[in-house]
Amino acid sequence: MTGTEIKTGQDLVKVLDGGFVKLVDFLGGDSRAVDSARVSFGSVSKGEAADRKLIGYLLENGHLSPFEHSVFQFHIKCPIFVARQWMRHRIASYNEISARYTEVHDEFYFPEAFRAQDRSNRQGSQESSSLDQEKMKAVYDRAIKASYAAYKELLDAGAAREMARLVLPVAQYTQFYWSINARSLLNFISLRADSHAQWEIRRYAEAIQTMFRAKMPWTWEAYSELHEKNPR
Repeated sequence: MTGTEIKTGQDLVKVLDGGFVKLVDFLGGDSRAVDSARVSFGSVSKGEAADRKLIGYLLENGHLSPFEHSVFQFHIKCPIFVARQWMRHRIASYNEISARYTEVHDEFYFPEAFRAQDRSNRQGSQESSSLDQEKMKAVYDRAIKASYAAYKELLDAGAAREMARLVLPVAQYTQFYWSINARSLLNFISLRADSHAQWEIRRYAEAIQTMFRAKMPWTWEAYSELHEKNPR
């Protein structure tokens, strides 16, 4: 599966068929991690070579608190089932759009292809040429359209938004703001860009990687080298 093309703009990456990752704000950087580490000794930067070496040392030896002083804030649009996996990462701040306060738009994720259950991984999936894709897509399309039609019918009949939303599926797109420090963000990337993660959330993690690398290139280079030497 080649996947949806990831189109990159300035601090914006489009993901899947209707989602995106937008970098709203950023505080800190590689130098902030260096300064936060050296303050323990009342010291400051010793030049690029020494500072990059220090970042590598910190990551390799698990001295990770200096990376907590750099913070990313993102605006995320993703299917609800992706968001529910995302919010398992609790060392971060979230504010999500509420279907109690606003009427839900007709925005749902439509996969390019259905995957079969992975026989060796009970929680995973795999590509399969034996699946009847046209039949599955037709079933899916009918279900999505029926659920949204039922939602609108309930609203028109006078049901509260918080009740009408009960008929909507987890394929519905949601949006949230996400603020997270660099230490926790590296943990998110290591788990959600991994081959064991669900395909859809991996696309988001890969988009976030590009933004992390742009904002903290020394840290990303050291992290990547360490990850290659010690893969999960």
